Amino acid sequence: MKLALVFLASLAIAHAGETLYNGIVLPDEWPPRIGGFAGAPPLAVWKKPGELPEPPYLKKKPDVIDISVGRQLFVDDFLIASTTLKRVWHKPVKFSGNPVLKPEKPWELGTTRTPMAAPFSDGCFYDPATKRFMLWYSSAWYDSTALAVSSDGLRWERPSLDVFPGTNKVMLRGRDDWRRDNVSVWLDHDAAKADERFKAIMFCRTGALGAKLDDYHPGLLFLSSPDGIHWTERGTTEHSKDNTTMFYNPFRKMWVFSHRIHIKHDDGRYERARAYWETKDFFSAAGDAFVKRTPVFWSCSDAQDAPGSQVYKIDAAPYESVMLGLFEILSGAPNEVAAAEGRPKQTDLQVAFSRDGFHWIRHRETFIGGTQKPGDWDRGYISSCGGCCIVAGDELLFPFGAFAGDATNLNKNIMWSGLYANGATGIAKLRRDGFASMDGTGTLTTEKLRFTGAHLFVNIKDRVRAEVLDADGRPIAPFTLANSISAEADSTKLRMAWRGDDDLSMLRGKAVRFRFEVKDGSLFAFWIAKNADGRSDGLVAGGGPEFTRGRDE
Repeated sequence: MKLALVFLASLAIAHAGETLYNGIVLPDEWPPRIGGFAGAPPLAVWKKPGELPEPPYLKKKPDVIDISVGRQLFVDDFLIASTTLKRVWHKPVKFSGNPVLKPEKPWELGTTRTPMAAPFSDGCFYDPATKRFMLWYSSAWYDSTALAVSSDGLRWERPSLDVFPGTNKVMLRGRDDWRRDNVSVWLDHDAAKADERFKAIMFCRTGALGAKLDDYHPGLLFLSSPDGIHWTERGTTEHSKDNTTMFYNPFRKMWVFSHRIHIKHDDGRYERARAYWETKDFFSAAGDAFVKRTPVFWSCSDAQDAPGSQVYKIDAAPYESVMLGLFEILSGAPNEVAAAEGRPKQTDLQVAFSRDGFHWIRHRETFIGGTQKPGDWDRGYISSCGGCCIVAGDELLFPFGAFAGDATNLNKNIMWSGLYANGATGIAKLRRDGFASMDGTGTLTTEKLRFTGAHLFVNIKDRVRAEVLDADGRPIAPFTLANSISAEADSTKLRMAWRGDDDLSMLRGKAVRFRFEVKDGSLFAFWIAKNADGRSDGLVAGGGPEFTRGRDE
């Protein structure tokens, strides 16, 4: 028992009540423990928690919420004290030019593997140094990593690179006997060294080509690169599983690893789930770090999910004032059944949001999904992309991988069957901040807020007025509803004004509330900008041409 207690204590890092940018105070034990575990090595088998908790910051909000960082989204009730409006969720629309990449080059068609030109997590970021979008993707199943580039995020080209001359491949394998499975790439704008601007992990498999899945020995390969093209190996670890991904949380300056784990049910069934591990030093995760400090249980399916659903993967990125998550949800027939028919497994993406980087509000409807129709390029096995989305003007672009399958390739070995055949890349488009809006005719009053800016901006459709209240709910002149100049527009960035004044700098640092009056319209977001140009100082996921360091500054 004493040994077990020591092991349990190693699971958490004490942050002594760390206060976040938004006023949320973390518990002393962080990350928190939701569920139990059993077995060894550390990522072998876990117990399913009885219930997934609501984010604690929704149960006990900060007395005053700081909104100095980023656009403020209405994806939960964190900011809302009262409202007569209704929250409406929105889905992205698939680009009419999809697929933007499909397997057509010899190195994407594969010889002994199945065709693929799609991100399997990988990553998509705008690089201010080269002024182009960069998309890493899997070139043929279990083969290599290739790079595509774009000026607008919709039309992609394969550059001819010098790593493997005559191709756009940038990583074949870390070692001669290691083959890539999933890859996770990140553009680190805060990198201390130029040759570490791009970071990546590659889940690798070893063994004879064509061997059964269970014959492979898994491991993680850590890499760094100055340009996203030329990569250097920086270490390895064997304590991981496939579909392990990573992301950076700049709000806390932490690298987070999203581990695949298995939950064992009382009836013997196994279920995919996720575990969480964080570190300030990315490369410290190589070696035996996962053993010394075991990941904690993070997320799994629950009573709100369809029966039989499983959390297959989590990718996340900072967007404005929240962490944006894409949860890949597995459902449908087992691999063996789908392989026998040559169709891809069924995974779809759901969207989620976190204000502390650990607890999530997940919208349970499909955000980006497969058609499940034979012959469609995006029939199934929808996979998110590292960085989650990129920003192109007034739109968010979500790169995703999808599979068509192949009913003519019914190989008995499921790893080389039509189950994993014909993977391609698509783009889904969403209004900027357009995940959820507060709709109707009515009012919304915020909790007590604090800011450092001077100008109120909104993302709206149709008509809205606004006023500023003191902490006790009394209007502050001249920023009253009577003085508010009605904003009637469909705009993702509109400055609010009052007759006689529009400069809120006199209220900096004070506890105030905002009351919005909406008439037959939609309110997507609001924020206080330092300058009249409306820049939010928020994070922008994979970035875009307007931003130099992944931030709207």
